[in-house]
Amino acid sequence: MHSRRKKRQSRAGRVCISFMVLALTAILSVQIVRLYHKDQSYQEQEAQLEAQLSDEQERAAELEAQEEYVGTDEYVEDIARTKLGMVYEDEILFKEK
Repeated sequence: MHSRRKKRQSRAGRVCISFMVLALTAILSVQIVRLYHKDQSYQEQEAQLEAQLSDEQERAAELEAQEEYVGTDEYVEDIARTKLGMVYEDEILFKEK
């Protein structure tokens, strides 16, 4: 009778271990899928941030160019002509009606 009891216990132990292995496999599979989706969203976010960084770098370059232009005599002359309507003494100005 002891051998039957040991066989039942052995079989029950195997079933229990098999169930635990299957449960762990299922849990790990779910976690892997979650991590994969999270990684995909991070990659999309990284691509968006890189595009935004590129746009901001272009904007910074434009602002630097504008800053250099503002410091020139050409800028002062353009502002005097367009905003203040000033002209040189020997210039003739024609206006459209």
